[in-house]
Amino acid sequence: MKAAIFQRASEMGFDDCRFTTAQPPAHAAQFQRWLAAGCHGQMGYLERNARKRIDPAQVLAAARTIITLAASYAPPSDSALVPAENRGEIARYARFADYHKVLGERLKVLAGFLNSLAGGARSLWYVDTGPLLERDLAERAGVGFIGKHTNLISRKLGNWFFLSEIITTLELESDAPERNHCGSCRRCIDACPTEAITGPFQLDARRCISYLTIELKGAIPVELRPAIGRRIYGCDDCLAACPWNRFAREGALMRPHYRADLAAPELIALLALDEGAFQKRFAGTPMLRAKRRGLLRNVCVALGNCGDGRALPALEGAALDPDPLVAEHARWAIERLKA
Repeated sequence: MKAAIFQRASEMGFDDCRFTTAQPPAHAAQFQRWLAAGCHGQMGYLERNARKRIDPAQVLAAARTIITLAASYAPPSDSALVPAENRGEIARYARFADYHKVLGERLKVLAGFLNSLAGGARSLWYVDTGPLLERDLAERAGVGFIGKHTNLISRKLGNWFFLSEIITTLELESDAPERNHCGSCRRCIDACPTEAITGPFQLDARRCISYLTIELKGAIPVELRPAIGRRIYGCDDCLAACPWNRFAREGALMRPHYRADLAAPELIALLALDEGAFQKRFAGTPMLRAKRRGLLRNVCVALGNCGDGRALPALEGAALDPDPLVAEHARWAIERLKA
């Protein structure tokens, strides 16, 4: 049965498929301390469903097995180039069609396949949306190991892959857990522009550029804005610094969904987007999560950090935007450029 599931997952394009028990994750206590310290910032959903994250049985009663799947999103090599002039940087994972939909369509089929293998079985699938400590469970399943940047690292995929899970009442043999292979390396810690990685395996999300440009709904702290550079959606610096990326490879599942236009978009053009144009430009991509006001906030910061006075007319227009969040960040960018 396990071999049949692995084979079906491989046929669907997943790059790895591993199995572990539905027992509570090993780092449940650390997760609770992280929440208590407020390191999750405005991500209140993590606290609201914390009890489920530390006990998979509360996600699915009578759960016996959690299947963790990996799908590489390593983009074409030429897409990793540093953008020139007034162009922004978008995290690699967001340069594709929305992975929630791409992976979700396959997981739905795979979960149905599981249920067909044993009458009466029940399975639920999640793509970065379920109340599971997925990296913890993936490490226990042997997909990879949690690095010092707190992300999962695979010895055959590097850092560039999506995780998804199927939690099921089927009882299947577990795979061997992965052990940590970071050694004395601290490249990810040193690479973080905002010092969000406060120590090995410790992340303060409130300082993380991915949090600041996506999850944070209000103003970006002024003292952190210069460190954001030209990043307008997410940040890859700690992931890109990892030496295990020498084993990364482009995945077949995500390859057809790559969006070359998102590799290094022109910032001034983005600043001109109204709500309708924003929806059209980023339809079907993860970037809709930031909403227009969040993205334009980020674009203003990026233009302020570019040091190019040609952006001033566009920023002066943005300073009159009816959304006060956009207007305030545009004014900051104008002052920074003039200074």
